[in-house]
Amino acid sequence: MRPAPLDPLRAAQTEVNPRIVMRPGTPVKRPARRNAVGNIVMMTLATGLVATMALPAYAFAPSDNAESFAATDATEQAKAGEQAVAVDDTAATVTVAEDAFAATPQAELDAADAAAAAAEAAEAARTAAASSMTSYAASYSGPTAADYLASPAYPSFSLSSVYSVALQYQGVPYVYGGATPAGFDCSGFVMYVYAQFGISLPHSSTGQGAAGTRISLADAQPGDLVIMDGHDGFYAGNGNILHAPYEGASVRVQPIWTSDYYIVRLGI
Repeated sequence: MRPAPLDPLRAAQTEVNPRIVMRPGTPVKRPARRNAVGNIVMMTLATGLVATMALPAYAFAPSDNAESFAATDATEQAKAGEQAVAVDDTAATVTVAEDAFAATPQAELDAADAAAAAAEAAEAARTAAASSMTSYAASYSGPTAADYLASPAYPSFSLSSVYSVALQYQGVPYVYGGATPAGFDCSGFVMYVYAQFGISLPHSSTGQGAAGTRISLADAQPGDLVIMDGHDGFYAGNGNILHAPYEGASVRVQPIWTSDYYIVRLGI
């Protein structure tokens, strides 16, 4: 048998590649031309990418409807539409009225509370004093200072006698405004004792200090007056005082507790 004639295409390939011998089962290699075409395509894509990255920023312009770039759009519009704002001269002279509001300082509130408390205490003290005076007046029926001035119990005056009479009233309770053995305040005590010697004195520590002669402490004797600011009594010797001290206490002798005093002598 004669061999079949070769296919013209294959015959042409055989002529172009005379050294290539095809073996049964050997895979056919694709021409190198296809690889070259692929390389060209990849280079083209890479060149395009680089060109895109090299574009200036303003080449990237999102659509006018993109919400994520609204701030940028607004900024550009503001730049494009800048304008000068004219202010009327009268605008600078507008006066703003504010409602006046003043809060009372805490110190003033505290002072008001303290004043109210002091007023209540004073009223309570006045009420208590009035009650004491009522009881005091009802409890005593003996001679008063006025009675002794009209008829002195001791016509002959001496400091030692004055002090001796005054000592008899130790233990008499302090009563504000009192001027009898039912109850004494400081000046009421001095007034009552001196009245028994015919010496009239006001019911006031200041007035009693002004009624006598001021002497030195070195010359002081029992029976002289110890005058303080708002208080007085009898000098008791050795830096002591015989007096009606304060509410709740009684006539007594005690050391003088202050250096702020002076001595006054009566009857000279």
